[in-house]
Amino acid sequence: MPEDSSKKHDLAALLAVMARLRDPDTGCPWDVTQTFATIAPYTIEEAYEVADAIARNDLDGLKDELGDLLLQVVYHAQMASEEQRFDFADVVDAITRKMIRRHPHVFEDPSRKDEFLSTDLWDRIKAEEKAERGDGQSDAGILDDVPVGLPGLTRAVKLQNRAAKVGFDWPDLAPVLAKAEEELGELKEAIAESRDGGSKERVAEELGDLLLVMTNLARHLGVDPEASLRGANARFVRRFGFIETALAAEGRAPQDASLEEMDQLWDEAKAAERKT
Repeated sequence: MPEDSSKKHDLAALLAVMARLRDPDTGCPWDVTQTFATIAPYTIEEAYEVADAIARNDLDGLKDELGDLLLQVVYHAQMASEEQRFDFADVVDAITRKMIRRHPHVFEDPSRKDEFLSTDLWDRIKAEEKAERGDGQSDAGILDDVPVGLPGLTRAVKLQNRAAKVGFDWPDLAPVLAKAEEELGELKEAIAESRDGGSKERVAEELGDLLLVMTNLARHLGVDPEASLRGANARFVRRFGFIETALAAEGRAPQDASLEEMDQLWDEAKAAERKT
């Protein structure tokens, strides 16, 4: 029977679809074989696609991408339900309770609004939650619970923010810029040494140190380095597309042009962007 396209499906319908897909007898062979580990990469990918739709101001696309991300939550919840660990209702209950608990100035005492904005009340509540769950080890380091699986730039910011809360941070921008210059100098030295037979591993380490301090620079500037890099990637794609279009108008492809020609077209693309 064809689906009634005029009817809007609700969350219960989505949960039923996922349960059917995972049915070991009548479900989809691919879906049945999936695990938390095999689905996790798709979860991360869908979160990035949500961010991409937002960056492009594509609200129609955002609707679809949010649906794809919701599917990931439903997927994990279904697998947990099959193991009798928790189900989707438990996920909803947990996050609802968490939001109420972490916003006492909204749901309990409005007079705590200033405390919430000017102190680490959110972090204190999170710490209390961990203590109640029993997963806050007394000897755990300040940085131990920053997820390793985060994108590198995002994790770097979280690590630095966490360290800054206990005073391990530069007071202003000047020393951060100086540190960036220092790390760039060390990278240049490592590159020179590698050309004379030195270690390539040191080059990678020095490059990592430079990226870390540049992330710290972004933090001090109030810029999200992950979003900044995504923007730079978008500009790269757009400007390279300009090069391809300009060369195609001459019956050529990028591989038919010199670096100098493409560099000139790149500058033209940048100039055109500044005028818009």
